[in-house]
Amino acid sequence: MTYDYDLFVIGAGSGGVRAARIAAQSGAKVAVAEEFRTGGTCVIRGCVPKKFMVYASEYKTHFKEAEGFGFSFPKQPTYDHTRFIASLAAEVDRLSGIYRRNLNNAGVDVIDDRAVFEDAHTLRLVNSDKTVTAEKILIAVGGEPFIPSDTIEGCEHAITSNEIFDIEDLPRSITIGGGGYIAVEFAHIFAGLGVETSLVYRGDLILRGFDDDIREAVRSGLLESGVRVITHANYTKINETPEGPCKFHVELDNGHAINADVVMLALGRIPYTANLGCDKVGIKLDKRGAVVVDEWSKTNVDSVWAVGDVTDRVALTPVAIREGHCFADTEFGGKPHHFDHDKIASAIFTQPPVGTVGMSEHDARAKYGDVDIYKARFKPMKSALSGDPNRVLMKLIVRQSDQVVLGCHIVGPDAPEIIQAVGIAVKMNATKQDFDNTCALHPSLAEELVTMRDKWVPPEL
Repeated sequence: MTYDYDLFVIGAGSGGVRAARIAAQSGAKVAVAEEFRTGGTCVIRGCVPKKFMVYASEYKTHFKEAEGFGFSFPKQPTYDHTRFIASLAAEVDRLSGIYRRNLNNAGVDVIDDRAVFEDAHTLRLVNSDKTVTAEKILIAVGGEPFIPSDTIEGCEHAITSNEIFDIEDLPRSITIGGGGYIAVEFAHIFAGLGVETSLVYRGDLILRGFDDDIREAVRSGLLESGVRVITHANYTKINETPEGPCKFHVELDNGHAINADVVMLALGRIPYTANLGCDKVGIKLDKRGAVVVDEWSKTNVDSVWAVGDVTDRVALTPVAIREGHCFADTEFGGKPHHFDHDKIASAIFTQPPVGTVGMSEHDARAKYGDVDIYKARFKPMKSALSGDPNRVLMKLIVRQSDQVVLGCHIVGPDAPEIIQAVGIAVKMNATKQDFDNTCALHPSLAEELVTMRDKWVPPEL
């Protein structure tokens, strides 16, 4: 059978764009359908604009810390959120344009439309009501914020991470529901910009799934930043209060309430598979709606693959890019290989930020039993003059049987930059002796990683 395309990609985010470009450069006839903007979540309303907001929110602290180094500011620095958002939008536009040009330069047909399945080789373009066929189809539609409209009355009054970058006027107050990395990052951002910020989380300690020492360190950082952290609570109702001092009144299931100008939901993300037509084709989805794939990113349908957040494996942009590249190399480039999802370094851009790679202490103990823990908490050199009260946390988790470093966790300035390099060592199964044999770089924060010699013993022991 003759098809319109060798490959049709649904979604022009990081994973889909990489797969399309590599496949096209290998000689395949490729098309990409995107219903919103090229670049996907990361470029348009995720990692990139969020990191710029982190930068903006840190300056207030930087100005204060500079006084400890002899600087003075006769005129108080001021912040113009409207001007910043305009600059941010312009940069996002520029990056989105680069993604589109890269696709065009590779010979990929870019279709500005929503594509849904009709059968295993046919897609319907919703807006134009046309159909196209392809020998192979790649699902790369990513995820979307989870909105629990059945349990929170008045959800329509809240915003999510999709809309947060569209706020042109800085609010006086914001309440954020959630305790994951998105929630805590934006709590730090708005607190840093001078907004009265509250964080509401259903559990006992934020950042479920991360190492417990990281969770506690980030919680302390939030409190130090002036964020009001409310645990063991959920939103139940969001009311408009046009006559009140704030725009919204949020009721909690612990009997208390919060007033805020902006209400944000950051309760996790779910795969964007609703109404995609997977049921028509028989594509297997899990209970969260994620596309089920094997290690080669292939679904149970011979002509369909999926990469990125829609598979709910590891929801990180670089992972989606690597998955997309591997798929294209395997199916069109004659170089079969698949991505190894083990020991992926990641960061949380809190203030101070987090860098982590490998296993948490809890998971390491559950899997291996006997592990050695090395921990250091210290005041960074810069803080001696700047007055910053935050302390650095560095932690290594080592398997006792062979001294392989199973995990490394850092909370402190430049933690994301440090963990990228440490991730290489952990990925290579470096041992604690390898770390010990490495000469320290002084003076630096990172030198502590190779100078920790004493095992940490729990107080109860």
